[in-house]
Amino acid sequence: MTMNKLDATLDDVQNTRFGNIYHDLIKQMAKTTQFTESEVSSILMVYHKFVLANGSKAKHMTKKQFFHLFLVLFKIFDLQIIERILLHITLDMKKEVDAVAWVRLFSVFMTNKLDQKIKFTFQIYNVHGNGFLNREIVQHAVEKFFVGDDEDEVNELRSDMVDLLFKKFDVDKDGVISFDDYSQVVMKQPMLLEFLGQCFPSIIGTTVIALCANIMSKVNLDKPCF
Repeated sequence: MTMNKLDATLDDVQNTRFGNIYHDLIKQMAKTTQFTESEVSSILMVYHKFVLANGSKAKHMTKKQFFHLFLVLFKIFDLQIIERILLHITLDMKKEVDAVAWVRLFSVFMTNKLDQKIKFTFQIYNVHGNGFLNREIVQHAVEKFFVGDDEDEVNELRSDMVDLLFKKFDVDKDGVISFDDYSQVVMKQPMLLEFLGQCFPSIIGTTVIALCANIMSKVNLDKPCF
C-alpha cells in the first residue's frame, strides 16, 4: 500500500502526513476488525477529511459532524439512539469523536454476524445499563411510533404495543426483557432485531456506505445477513 497515492484529492505532502498520523492505527485496527489494511486506510481517510474540515489544528471529528452523518447518510433519525451509539463506540461522551471510535463504528455497521448485532443493539436500548429493559424504557421508545390528534386513541395504541412487545420478548415472564430474552427471540426471528428503533443503516444504505468508504469486501451485499 503506497500511502502517498491513497487519495488523489490530497497532494503528496498531505497524503504523507495522513500516513504518518495513522500508520500504526491502520495496522492495529486491521488486526482487531474484519477489515483489511487497505479498507481501514480508506475508512480513516474519510475520517481524516472530516477532521481537515475543522481547520489545520483540528485532530478529531466533532459530535456535530457525527450526528449530521447519521441523519444524512446513515438515515438514522432518532437522536437518542445516535447519542447511545456515540456513547457505545467512544465509551464516554467526549465533545469529539476519535479515529478508533470511527473505525469501531464501521466495524459494527458492517458486521455479518447476528450475535454481534444483537449485543450491540441491546446495549443501545439498555439506557440504564442495568442489563434489562423495563416497561418505562419500552414505553418511551413506543411513544415515537404512534402520533396523532386523538390523544386517547394514541395512548391506547401505545399501551397495546407495549403489552404486545412484552408478551413477545419477556420470555421468562419476570416483568422485564433481559438480554437472554431478547437474544432468544431475535435469533429465531432476526427481523425483530431493531424492535425499539433503528440502530443500523439499511442493507442498501450499508452498500452505499461501503462504496463511499471504499470497503470493497462489503459492496456486494446481495441479501440481509440474517
